[in-house]
Amino acid sequence: MTAEIPVATERDVLITRVFAAPREVVWRFFTQSPRIAEWFGPTGVHVDPASVHVDLRLGGRWELDMIVDEDCKHSPIAGVITALDPPEHLEIRMRARPDPGMELDDIVLRLWFHDHGDRTRLTLHQGPFEPGFRDRTADGWELSFGKIDALVAR
Repeated sequence: MTAEIPVATERDVLITRVFAAPREVVWRFFTQSPRIAEWFGPTGVHVDPASVHVDLRLGGRWELDMIVDEDCKHSPIAGVITALDPPEHLEIRMRARPDPGMELDDIVLRLWFHDHGDRTRLTLHQGPFEPGFRDRTADGWELSFGKIDALVAR
């Protein structure tokens, strides 16, 4: 059974986005290593494909390393899959190092993939964050989702 979407607080990111692709296609963008490397990260950031590891099972790992194009600063993300109901729901408990000396721990990313035929409505809930970092994270997701839109359009 798919988990319910929790109530978002001022410390959470909550985004709903529609992609012009079937649910199984959008699901693969989040669960297949080569696909994740194609889009993850805001503009000006790329992901080293060799750093992406997805073990798609409960307790499996979900990891990547974002690299800022301008200064090659690394921002690793390491997660464990805590809920899985393909292709409807994915939950990852993660820790990240977005900036030198800054560690985010126990951040939960929850994704729901809603089937609308040739379109998919994605609901993303992530947190908790400090308010300033929450806004930065939300902006990063929106820019990243633009990359998915471009890939789907091709």
